[in-house]
Amino acid sequence: MFRAEQSAPGGAPAHAEFYAATVRRAAPADLAALVALERHFPGDRLSRQSFRRLLQSASAEVWVYEEAGQVTGNAVLLCRSNSTQARLYSLVVHPQHHGRGIARALLDAVEHTAAGRGCHRLSLEVRADNAPALRLYQKAGFQLIRQITDYYEDHASALRLEKPVASSK
Repeated sequence: MFRAEQSAPGGAPAHAEFYAATVRRAAPADLAALVALERHFPGDRLSRQSFRRLLQSASAEVWVYEEAGQVTGNAVLLCRSNSTQARLYSLVVHPQHHGRGIARALLDAVEHTAAGRGCHRLSLEVRADNAPALRLYQKAGFQLIRQITDYYEDHASALRLEKPVASSK
């Protein structure tokens, strides 16, 4: 489990109330919140059934960012057994909470988890037109591997990115 202190939204003064935030593994009780967050994803959304399977799968980990009892972001990591490559399958942050470091906190949890599973590389696909996500991933050390045309259901292109992760095993 990771903990983060976040200041009040909108850059409130230092004396403002602070919210304790937690990045933790998702539980079956988070299913409704995960599905609700998915509505804010632009396409290729995960279904309730998909989340149920992911929550029970030994090769997947679903992480949530929770603040004041509300799930405001999630990330899905896929790790095949006997593989040194992990894949960030999905990362979603509620639009009202963008720009607050939630995606970075989830990405850190995913990287730490991949390393703990003995993975040496982390890969992902991101929409080629998603500039904020590309900036996040580039700042985190991801490098462009290739472009994939007609990747998403709306025929948008994706960029495959990868980065090395330091194994903790």
